[in-house]
Amino acid sequence: MRLFVAVDPPASAVQELADAVAPLRELPGADRLRWTGVEGWHLTLAFLGEVPVTQVPQLEEAFARAAAVNGAHRLRIAGGGCFGDRVLWVGVEGETWALRRLAESVREGIGELGLETDERGFHPHLTLARAGSSHGRSRAVRRSAPGELQGMAAALEDFRGSEWEAGELRLMHSTLGYGPTRYEEVRAWPLARWEASS
Repeated sequence: MRLFVAVDPPASAVQELADAVAPLRELPGADRLRWTGVEGWHLTLAFLGEVPVTQVPQLEEAFARAAAVNGAHRLRIAGGGCFGDRVLWVGVEGETWALRRLAESVREGIGELGLETDERGFHPHLTLARAGSSHGRSRAVRRSAPGELQGMAAALEDFRGSEWEAGELRLMHSTLGYGPTRYEEVRAWPLARWEASS
């Protein structure tokens, strides 16, 4: 199974972002990008790649432990950026320290099982678009001109979505093939909630 672990924004936050992204798709060079669909907008904490089905129960135990010791927290989708001339993304603000701690717990659990993740460091973001070849088109046709992604990222610089609660950790299965990637939840765990001491 091709697996990853994520926190997902609620539908209301996704809609706000979709409304902000829509004008970007009309900018010069936008037609040369592979835009992700809203179903692919995850805050990926760890990407595991292909994992034997027999290891999924152990992973589920590790992620249940991570959820139990990490509290729900407040986030908002905000700002934009790009990784070189390859990826356009939107960032996250709020209690990102709690999101980072959750990602660390998830990665520790994966490491204890002798598995590795593809991510070298955790940078909370939602991927909006990618440059590069896709579906048999030549790389020359798909490549973005220098500065196009930076211009799109700059257009998102002032975007600030509504605040929302990250209250659930999700183990996701992605299936590649013809057409867009398909996502299916394997299992989810609520994050911890602690009553304030009086």
